[in-house]
Amino acid sequence: MPSKKALVRRPSPRLAEGLVTHIEREKIDVDRAVEQWEAYVEALRTHGWETVEVDPADDCPDSVFVEDTVVMFRNVALIARSGAESRRPETIGVEEAVASLGCSVNWIWEPGTLDGGDVLKIGDTVYVGRGGRTNAAGVQQLRAAFEPLGARVVAVPVSKVLHLKSAVTALPDGTVIGHIPNMDAPSLFDRFLPVPEESGSHVVLLGGDKLLMASSAPKTAELFADLGYEPVLVDIGEFEKLEGCVTCLSVRLRGLYA
Repeated sequence: MPSKKALVRRPSPRLAEGLVTHIEREKIDVDRAVEQWEAYVEALRTHGWETVEVDPADDCPDSVFVEDTVVMFRNVALIARSGAESRRPETIGVEEAVASLGCSVNWIWEPGTLDGGDVLKIGDTVYVGRGGRTNAAGVQQLRAAFEPLGARVVAVPVSKVLHLKSAVTALPDGTVIGHIPNMDAPSLFDRFLPVPEESGSHVVLLGGDKLLMASSAPKTAELFADLGYEPVLVDIGEFEKLEGCVTCLSVRLRGLYA
């Protein structure tokens, strides 16, 4: 069984200053957020994941959303370059972390921009959201980095939410799940299952039939349970106020594969 590692990063004391783009700003309880983050990390550990804590970036309010800083394909780590300039310093500690794990490190270069939250991998297919944080040059550079490794890269328009993975993720069998009002082009996905709640669009595949998902989507959890999956619910309410979801809070690596 290949080892499963997950990069995580402790919330910044300045979390409440994090960016919001498509929703109204709400007050953030930073202490509560830290408690929720610790419970999220514990859920990963409980289900067989070794967590690797990236050095904190206390001056970067959004740094807890570590997924946005890097995209993994096989053993290649592609360091992102966010379309939000204030988030670009977040990558420094992440570069060190992936290099220490033996990954081959590559980078998105100017004028390209790309956030890891815009990348959804299903087998060897890599969907890339083209929206507010990821531009055409970023998509081209990702394609150049991963297609030689066997990836099939598909660009997807994103205009209604922050990232592609704010709108869709995928079940273990490859079925894409999403909340229709948040999607630009559901027809781009071969197999698609609509879910009844916005936060039900986001799952982390823990292994087997277990799905890590937000407790704010009980109807979707019931739907997944009816399909034979085992939802593992975590409260990430403080992060949802910053357009965060369960995928944003970690970078999952399975042996040399992510």
